[in-house]
Amino acid sequence: MDEQLVEFAENAIRVYLAERPESADTLEGVHRWWIRWPGLAESPVVTQIALERLAATGEIESFSIGNQLLWRRPRSQPQAVSEQAV
Repeated sequence: MDEQLVEFAENAIRVYLAERPESADTLEGVHRWWIRWPGLAESPVVTQIALERLAATGEIESFSIGNQLLWRRPRSQPQAVSEQAV
């Protein structure tokens, strides 16, 4: 797997969640909507690896609704000061 592609996906997910902290989506949704791929979209495997790495560091979590696995920012994680309502 191309390490640069995985890091690109990780960073894109971080940016997306910083801008939209309440978002949650499936692997397919994250791959299609959260990551702005330069050119054609890469394999969903790249996104899966990025999600698993971010989950391992506690930056995101997965949860199930029915038979769907969704990914989101952990709900117990406090928002940064810049993200809190003033």
